[in-house]
Amino acid sequence: MKARSTIILISFILLFVNVKAQYPEIETELDKKVKTFLDENANNWRDMNVPLSDGKILYDIIIKNNYEKAVEIGTSTGHSAVWMAWALSKTGGKLITIEIDKQRYLEAKANFKKAGVSEFIDARLADAHQLVPELPGKYDFVFSDADKYWYKNYFIAMDPKLEPGSCFTAHNTAMRTRGISEFLDYIESLKNYKTSIDRNSRSGISISYKISN
Repeated sequence: MKARSTIILISFILLFVNVKAQYPEIETELDKKVKTFLDENANNWRDMNVPLSDGKILYDIIIKNNYEKAVEIGTSTGHSAVWMAWALSKTGGKLITIEIDKQRYLEAKANFKKAGVSEFIDARLADAHQLVPELPGKYDFVFSDADKYWYKNYFIAMDPKLEPGSCFTAHNTAMRTRGISEFLDYIESLKNYKTSIDRNSRSGISISYKISN
């Protein structure tokens, strides 16, 4: 009985450590504010938001590569955008995030304010089918998490705007629906991109680095 209790206690401690390890090191007042916001809303992220572990994956990619000009296709109510904006606050960058649903868009904007990351986000209420091809300038990071059947089209629209070293990521690629399979088959066939799937994400995040133009 005592041994069983010890095992349960150790399992609980390991679970607690793993949860805590999901967050970056807290160094600034903004770090504290964002973490507090994420902690308080940990059980509230529904409506097509990414899980905490996936938010951390996006954060780590941006930090590791010092990305500054990011685009998110599909805001939902803002969980992934908070993570990306948190990372961009450290690189001196900014995120353009696009949402077609007005209610989700307004809820996301409120969440950005509560998390303290509004200044690092340009939230746009728009149809990404139309807006993504029209985005001017160059970008170094993209997260696609909108309509899966349009993933390939989003990538084709963003590809000319990405310099070598940039990264295009897409969510839910473990689903392997027709649209996602078409997107993955296409991007994996490109010799100027190196694509992998992050297996730490249960939903599957594809990560494609642009090697050359």
